[in-house]
Amino acid sequence: MKQFEIPSFYKSDFIAPIKNYRKTLDPRKRDFAPTVVDFGPLRIVLARHFGFCYGVENAIEIAYKAIEENQGKKIYMLSQMIHNPVVNQDLQDRGLSFILDTEGNQLTPWNEVTSNDIVIIPAFGTTLEIEQRLASMGIETHQYNTTCPFVEKVWKMASKLGTDDYSIIIHGKFKHEETQATFSHSNAESKSIVIKDIDEARIIGEIILGQRHKEEFYATFKGRYSDGFDVDIDLLKVGVINQTTMLASETHEIAEYFKTVMIEKYGESEIKKHYADTRDTLCYATNDNQQSTYELLNQEADLAIVVGGYNSSNTSHLVDLCATKFNTYFVNGPQELINEHQIRHFDYATKTHLVSADYLPKKEKTTVVVTSGASCPDSVIEAVIDRLLSFYNLDTDKPTALKNAGIIE
Repeated sequence: MKQFEIPSFYKSDFIAPIKNYRKTLDPRKRDFAPTVVDFGPLRIVLARHFGFCYGVENAIEIAYKAIEENQGKKIYMLSQMIHNPVVNQDLQDRGLSFILDTEGNQLTPWNEVTSNDIVIIPAFGTTLEIEQRLASMGIETHQYNTTCPFVEKVWKMASKLGTDDYSIIIHGKFKHEETQATFSHSNAESKSIVIKDIDEARIIGEIILGQRHKEEFYATFKGRYSDGFDVDIDLLKVGVINQTTMLASETHEIAEYFKTVMIEKYGESEIKKHYADTRDTLCYATNDNQQSTYELLNQEADLAIVVGGYNSSNTSHLVDLCATKFNTYFVNGPQELINEHQIRHFDYATKTHLVSADYLPKKEKTTVVVTSGASCPDSVIEAVIDRLLSFYNLDTDKPTALKNAGIIE
């Protein structure tokens, strides 16, 4: 896999040896068991896969290259390049401005952007409408387009479905930039609709089977389907794609559900005429991180800390998975660990910040699960671990702990 040039301050002298060690032992990535590093009174259980993925490193390399190559020019990021506050803040500190926020609200008026300016497309991609707007303004975007290749893979699947006359069901969060972009590209190929979960899938399934009135479709999914969507015509043939950061198990459940619905309505022999077997369109990193988190659930630990941007979809799913077994805290950096008694963390469901007391148990040996989303720098993970270590009288330092674990010589 390609090696990207990313700033050294995103790297970690503690994390890098762990990742290299695991890669050497398991180059085919068949072992998702975590890495355990023992510091005596504190034991860290680190997920097999976490941190920057291919798409994120690609985006970071392109963004910093744009800065280096365009000194003195005004450089805009169409929206947050990735959902991580450390990365986005550093880009802003280097003079970049955002045109839109994560909800699509205008931060910089379009009339302030000129054809002499540089506009960077974020890793989530963008809509066809915005691409056309930028083109009409004389702004060239191909050179600094950081759209993740795995997002583009989903768009290619949408194109194939459209060519075969399937309507497209997108499993995603409608307001997320990636889903907005995918809906735009999908909508150009075929009638499309965005659903958030299996419950919404069942509403559509029951409409297909005649168990609900079709007017429920238009009321429930208002604003989330193509103009002119006709339930009587556009639900005869369907295929499922997804936002690349959704839970794989949920997308699989939704796809299998629609297959079952079409078999019930048309029979097994006719299934290929009504249901497209698209398989999973999640990116490899999302799959790896989620599989690694499932392996974490086989561990015994006192709590879990998940690190990442609070608007990061893939990170939120890791939080949900960890919370099925552990007391889990979603933080965006070491500053959220206020002290050994209090932790500030984020509740993704309610979008609120909470402060919890006594999160670290008072015991002779504490075990903490640690992981992060695909847009979190390794340096931030190390900083969180360092903050945890500062609360204990350690038996060993980091290099010695890595040696004891057999990770370095």
